[in-house]
Amino acid sequence: MSELRVALTFDAEHPSRAANDPDAPEAILDALGAADVRGTFFVQGRWASAYPDVARRMASDGHLIGNHSHYHARLSLLSPAGVRADVEAAGRRITEVTGVDPKPWFRCPFGDGAERPEVREALRALGYRNVDWNVDSGDWCDGASPEGVRATVVDGAQGIEDGSVMVLFHTWTGATARSLPAILADLRSDGASFVTAAEVLW
Repeated sequence: MSELRVALTFDAEHPSRAANDPDAPEAILDALGAADVRGTFFVQGRWASAYPDVARRMASDGHLIGNHSHYHARLSLLSPAGVRADVEAAGRRITEVTGVDPKPWFRCPFGDGAERPEVREALRALGYRNVDWNVDSGDWCDGASPEGVRATVVDGAQGIEDGSVMVLFHTWTGATARSLPAILADLRSDGASFVTAAEVLW
């Protein structure tokens, strides 16, 4: 069996669910730092404006920074010009706040729009590529628990046969913040190595 390579990716965005924990982003960064693991953070432009200190810490801690749009609208609902304007606005704001250019890494809000040729072309023209995932932690679901998130991620990673896993998390959920130390320990005990999205896709 090939080595298990796990990219932990986090969408840093304004929460839309009741599970929001305002302390979760810092707790996630603390857990990654304690384990000496570098993650990938897809940052919403408006979120970076609202939480500049946390966004800067993501970059200064050495995590890979990507673009997660400015308004977190479903890109399939926007015109190509609207997609370009939204993505460019986010890129400018993320760079201003973090000092890091998020290109070429992008994640479509809700995973929506990446299958549409006009969205892919708009992203390509701006120098981005969409980054999907193959294990969804389910941390965004109403009623998500730390135990459930842990089991979903660990079992999902173990079920990937090609050796590369891209896990979807969100920075605003308490379930992720509380489960992450155990997830890191479990996967490491299984022999996993932790990589960024760039190391999987390049």
